[in-house]
Amino acid sequence: MASTAAGKQRIPKVAKVKNKAPAEVQITAEQLLREAKERELELLPPPPKQKITDEEELNDYKLKKRKGFEDNIRKNRTVISNWIKYAQWEESLKEVQRARSIYERALDVDHRNIALWLKYAEMEMKNRQVNHARNIWDRAITILPRVNQFWYKYSYMEEMLGNIAGCRQVFERWTEWEPEEQAWHSYINFELRYKEVDKARSIYERFVIVHPDVKNWIKYARFEEKHGYIAHGRKVFERSVEFFGEEHVDENLFVAFARFEEKQKEFERVRVIYKYALDRIPKQQAQELFKFYTVFEKKFGDRRGIEDVIVSKRRFQYEEEVKASPHNYDAWFDYLRLVESDADPDTAREVYERAIANIPPIQEKRHWRRYIYLWINYALYEELEVKDPERTRQVYLACLDLIPHKKFTFAKMWLLYGQFEIRQKNLQAARQGLGTAIGKCPKNKLFKGYIELELQLREFDRCRKLYEKYLEFASENCTTWIKFSELETILGDTERARAIFELAIGQPRLDMPEVLWKSYIDFEIEQEEYDNTRGLYKRLLQRTQHVKVWISYAQYELSIDTSDRLQRCRGIFEEANKGLRSCEEKEERLMLLESWKEFEQEFGSDTTRERVKKLLPEKVKKRRKLTAEDGSDAGWEEYYDYIFPEDAANQPNLKLLAMAKMWKRQQQEEEDDEEDDEEDEEENNGEVDRGKVEEVRGKEMEGEENGRGERGIDKEMTEDLASPSSEKPIVSEPVPEKVPKESTYDDRDDSDESSSGSSSSSSSSSDNDGGEKQPRKSNKDSVKD
Repeated sequence: MASTAAGKQRIPKVAKVKNKAPAEVQITAEQLLREAKERELELLPPPPKQKITDEEELNDYKLKKRKGFEDNIRKNRTVISNWIKYAQWEESLKEVQRARSIYERALDVDHRNIALWLKYAEMEMKNRQVNHARNIWDRAITILPRVNQFWYKYSYMEEMLGNIAGCRQVFERWTEWEPEEQAWHSYINFELRYKEVDKARSIYERFVIVHPDVKNWIKYARFEEKHGYIAHGRKVFERSVEFFGEEHVDENLFVAFARFEEKQKEFERVRVIYKYALDRIPKQQAQELFKFYTVFEKKFGDRRGIEDVIVSKRRFQYEEEVKASPHNYDAWFDYLRLVESDADPDTAREVYERAIANIPPIQEKRHWRRYIYLWINYALYEELEVKDPERTRQVYLACLDLIPHKKFTFAKMWLLYGQFEIRQKNLQAARQGLGTAIGKCPKNKLFKGYIELELQLREFDRCRKLYEKYLEFASENCTTWIKFSELETILGDTERARAIFELAIGQPRLDMPEVLWKSYIDFEIEQEEYDNTRGLYKRLLQRTQHVKVWISYAQYELSIDTSDRLQRCRGIFEEANKGLRSCEEKEERLMLLESWKEFEQEFGSDTTRERVKKLLPEKVKKRRKLTAEDGSDAGWEEYYDYIFPEDAANQPNLKLLAMAKMWKRQQQEEEDDEEDDEEDEEENNGEVDRGKVEEVRGKEMEGEENGRGERGIDKEMTEDLASPSSEKPIVSEPVPEKVPKESTYDDRDDSDESSSGSSSSSSSSSDNDGGEKQPRKSNKDSVKD
């Protein structure tokens, strides 16, 4: 607090800020400066204009300005802009000597400042001080010879002054420093402006040595071509090719050389140049070369030349592919196909040898499948194109020696070798090769090929021996047994054929027994041995009860032209129907009955047709409970089932169960109707009769007791009649005398219904069996059911 003592001033109280919240509109420093600039608060008024009227005032003005410039220089000598402003001010007063003195003083401070030298030299040239300007340029290019701007300005000044010799001397001094390419071009253009072609040529000679680039050699050759020196231009191209050699060759050089020769109509030379370049340039760097070569052949070449260009281009591409991936056999196939169609046999053999040298690194058959075709194509090329059988034989033997037969083999190679030897009329070698194959690595394909070969040669004894070996190797192969039997049948030895079939069906393991039995039966039918055929069918039915066997048996009996064929066929159908009653596949039984029905429709009487019709099943819809993988309940599934009348007759309790359930539902419906009527009477009268209520309650209690008894009886009957499977069909409707072809069944039994009564919205508390309300039926209908 401030004190009121004498000699001291009273300190005012500081106002307390009650609201310390930030203002809604914030003002930044940038905004304050912008407002100050807009209002121009800090602008000073311009100085008054001064008019100099006499020499004394002028001297004072000069003294004042010079003092200011000198003060600035004295403050910071390294700021060259102050020196330049000072010198330009003196130059504006025509004080050239003073300006020159200032530039010299500035050069003492920083002699490597390019702008300072340029301003100094420009001042001398403006004031037509040529010698002084030459002196400055000489000093500048001596001190800073790598600054191209000094050389350009110096040479341009000499040329403008008409001092051609002096300008040439400047260029010569410049080229001694081996400057960049543009400096050489400026020198060459300078000489050409004065028609000095020989001097320009000598400059080019030095230029391509200092800057040995392809484009510079091309410019040199075009320079000679432009001035009509064709021989010199060709010589320049040839020298450039020799200069770069084969290590640093460039496709642009050859393209330019070829186009040069093309302009001179030297087409053969152009073709030689392109081929020379394509043989020496890497394939990935010769894309433009291929393009120009193709265009040239299209313009001036024939069809053969165009094809050569395309083939050479594709050959280069394939070479790159096989170098990048030697085990890419598809690329080798394409490459070999190209070489076979165009190149000579020696070149094709060389490529084949390179291809087959890339053996798969892993001895697994899947890695060898594509590789083995290289050998096959090689052998076929030698045999068909080159027509060299001895070399073809060597190729086959080399391939067979290479394959690891203990792990896997290729039957096609053995068979191709055997067929080749037969074409060469060397049957002994062919048999020896195929016999070796069967001994080393027997395969089904080898046996089949060898047997086919001997069949073509009509060597049936050898075929028998081969079939015996084949069956020793693979006795479960039904096709081999069938083929062997067919061979004996063709040869007319039916007893041997029958013995072979008997041996075949006696094998413990077969891959296609149904085909074998069918072939045996067909064989006996062809031989018209009907009793043997019946015996075969009976033996087969002892092994299997398949419905197709029964149907085939019946059709066979029907096909025999005898007097009792219909009785035999019908007896087979009846026997089949009895045998299939225990079959779980009801569709097969249905198939048999349908076939029987077709037979009776064609050959039977009305009695037999009606009999078969009564045996047909009823198609019903059922539901079964599904269980998920984790054991949880997955809901219900609907499916169709067939109920045969014979099966229903064996279970008479099902009919009794259906009638009991129907009676129970009717009882429940009557009770519900009585309750509804009583409620309506109470609403109309406005009061409740206690006696009637007690009577209704008594009836309800009696219905509950009766319902419990009925449910117990139903439950016991259901448990007695339920099948052991998980499916639980119950009849949802009473079955009338004329049953429709399709009805609905429910797999839930009585016990399930009683346990699920609380969850069903339509069930009552006293009766859990009724899932849905059924329409009321008369007593007459119930009795009829």
